[in-house]
Amino acid sequence: MPLPYHIATLLYCFNRREQALLLRRAQEPNLGLWSPCGGKLRMDAGESPYACACREAGEEIGLSLAAGDLHLTGIVSEHGYEGQAHWLMFLFEVKPRLESLPPPHREGEFAFFDSDQIAALKIPRTDAEQIWPLFWRHRGGFFAAHCRCRADGAHEWKAEASSKMSI
Repeated sequence: MPLPYHIATLLYCFNRREQALLLRRAQEPNLGLWSPCGGKLRMDAGESPYACACREAGEEIGLSLAAGDLHLTGIVSEHGYEGQAHWLMFLFEVKPRLESLPPPHREGEFAFFDSDQIAALKIPRTDAEQIWPLFWRHRGGFFAAHCRCRADGAHEWKAEASSKMSI
């Protein structure tokens, strides 16, 4: 039986101290793990990744954004993530800095973390293996990567594009 394919956005938000905003997820996928906020595209409505990111920012953190407030830092595709689905994720850095911690949301609770604290958190395995390291290396630029999540639990990563240009 073929796996479903999901398209999602992730929002990499920071405060003025350059701490990253993460959400401890109260729902699947990644229940109980810390990750950037974001959500699935409304594919039936023809929603674009930028429109999805702006909508999710409003819904989850109460931030009104326009496409120009976003920098597309990366695209990550995951083949057979946890044996449940294929994912195509658009990773956006939110340019405006957050002034305060957003209140808890039905998706989970928020906290700010310094970059060196993130690796020690309970985060999704693919985030720890490659996604966060790629984000930090390409911040202000762009990358694309593909992860084949094998049935035996191994992950095979392939870099597909890399540009470290400043925005």
